Amino acid sequence: MAEQNNTPRRRQARQQPVDTTYAHLQPQALDIERAVLGALLIDKDAYPVVCEILYPESFYEPRNQMIFEAIRQLSMAESPVDVLTVTEQLARNGHLEEAGGPAYIAEISSRVATSAHVEYHARIVAQKFLARQLIQFSGDIQTKAFDETIDVDELMQHAEGALFELSQKNMKKDYTQIDPVVDQAVKVIQKAAANTDGLTGVSSGYYGLDDKTSGWQESDLIIVAGRPAMGKTAFALSMAKNIAADNRIPIAFFSLEMSNVQLVNRLISNACEIEGKKILNGQLRADEWDRLDKRVGTLLGAPLYVDDTPGLSVFELRTKARRLVKEHGVKIIMIDYLQLMNANGMRFSSRQEEVSTISRSLKGLAKELNIPIIALSQLNRGVESREGLEGKRPQLSDLRESGAIEQDADMVLFVHRPEYYHIYKDDNGNDLRGKAEIIIAKHRKGATGDVLLTFRGEYTRFENPEDNRLDPIAPTNGGIIESKIDGVNNQLPDDYDPFGGQAPPPTPAF
Repeated sequence: MAEQNNTPRRRQARQQPVDTTYAHLQPQALDIERAVLGALLIDKDAYPVVCEILYPESFYEPRNQMIFEAIRQLSMAESPVDVLTVTEQLARNGHLEEAGGPAYIAEISSRVATSAHVEYHARIVAQKFLARQLIQFSGDIQTKAFDETIDVDELMQHAEGALFELSQKNMKKDYTQIDPVVDQAVKVIQKAAANTDGLTGVSSGYYGLDDKTSGWQESDLIIVAGRPAMGKTAFALSMAKNIAADNRIPIAFFSLEMSNVQLVNRLISNACEIEGKKILNGQLRADEWDRLDKRVGTLLGAPLYVDDTPGLSVFELRTKARRLVKEHGVKIIMIDYLQLMNANGMRFSSRQEEVSTISRSLKGLAKELNIPIIALSQLNRGVESREGLEGKRPQLSDLRESGAIEQDADMVLFVHRPEYYHIYKDDNGNDLRGKAEIIIAKHRKGATGDVLLTFRGEYTRFENPEDNRLDPIAPTNGGIIESKIDGVNNQLPDDYDPFGGQAPPPTPAF
């Protein structure tokens, strides 16, 4: 009796319709694929329309992949494309039978009467292919996520790298007729004419440098390079302080070498002109505490966003940079320094190849966000082996690890302090102590040349030469000298000589 009651239930369950909405069927459009191939077979001008949209792997059906590859080979050889030539090419490739034979090729050709909609159809095929790639990508990540032997952080890096590669392969930008570009260029010129200072980009705060560059320009990749102890980071921090604290322009600073606290300590030393070692040990004089209280306020509220993520990947940078530009209106990004970045998730045969990918990605990011990106870079040891004043000057060939850095950069600057190499005078007898040369070795939009700045290593600070002034040294009883920086009177002896009658020592790099 029980069996009689259960039988109708089983039969009823079998008769219920099956929901196929979420069936694992790969995105595909076979009829559209055949329509595209048919259009290519009847119109010799159709292939140039789709050649940048489709690849053989874009087609879902293997037969269609082989036929498109044959069409591509014929087109590249500037041979006629029709049913007969494609059949012959497939035979040469050894794929004629696999591709369905002459009958299948004739069939897809007969299905299409016109190639008018070939581009529209090609984009549908490309979208289906991209959807399949995303499914494969997500499936791979899901499988690895279930594997407890795989580190989650490494998986994140792998996922970012794979998704970045996928987006790069499928990112296309169409051509533009020149008229709107001319209008945009004229507006830039008009904007520059309205500026009395002649700047069209973000000011560095250094008059001589701004005069040669007209400011840091949108979409530019600027490389600032130098040997250790030349003051690359000090130069970048001085510019960051000029841009964010003095001019209130939002800036992001990615420090791969120092922590946020170390970075801010150097900024405080820079802004307050207090020696770095005193910032660390807290042994400040009364006048220095007073100066700290008065000047640290310039840093508070400054639109300067610092990130000290170690081993930052170019993919993490891209994500963070997009958010900073969108949420905080960041106008310029600085990275200290390029060789400490990585491109995790992607495979490279050498470190040079990886650095090439990083520099190329930075240039692409600058164009995408339409802001300048300044990346610090190391130089190789070739500088140390050369002799003389000119021999110690850095050259483009000294850029470390990759010539691609030079190729991708719109501008390459070297920070050079001859004093570090015990060279105290130039060929004209000018004193080089406490001086730094900013050498513009490459400038895609203007002239190259040198800019001389004052370097105060104890404060990690670069200054315009015309900003030189007598600063208070130590408070004692005696005469009064007025500080030209903040107008605070500090007690100094009338006959005070900070160098004890000797020549000033070489300025150390902090």
